[in-house]
Amino acid sequence: MATVISGPAYVVQHNIDTDQIIPAQYLTLVPTILEEYEKLGGYALVGLPDSLYPVRYVEEGSTKTKYPIVIAGRNFGCGSSREHAPIALGAAGCRVVVAESFARIFFRNCIATGELYPYDSTVPLSEVIKTGDQVEVDFDKDEVRANGKAYALKPLGEVKPVIDAGGIFDFARQKGLIPAQTE
Repeated sequence: MATVISGPAYVVQHNIDTDQIIPAQYLTLVPTILEEYEKLGGYALVGLPDSLYPVRYVEEGSTKTKYPIVIAGRNFGCGSSREHAPIALGAAGCRVVVAESFARIFFRNCIATGELYPYDSTVPLSEVIKTGDQVEVDFDKDEVRANGKAYALKPLGEVKPVIDAGGIFDFARQKGLIPAQTE
């Protein structure tokens, strides 16, 4: 795992729910089927209202985003318990979401699936970073750097190795807690 993830950020505000992250009509896509996993990426954040978010997270006709980092306000991932939400973001190419706070189930689904790193910010970054700003997330220093400033992040702690491993089941297999998968 890289110790620094950098690239343009996509910025959203407060209370982005799982239906905005991946609308219900796309939940029939099965993430364990590679073709369908890739399709999920094309629908990431498609539920955001165009009037508030005129720039799409994933360009129409594509399955990948140019924004590896999402910066969010409070309560990111609220709503349902759908694990498709972090999976869709990960399939699109998101590597990390930095938010003022996360809905608990979304945070847990990030860890369980190993799709992306859910970092808690200590300041409202969605007020100082704009979509398209170049951002660096430094895992060694637990900080975000943007526009010539550095902002502290709450350490990921014990969840980081689980996400690094690819999720809870891969982590358990690597630690010998469950048998290796056989095909």
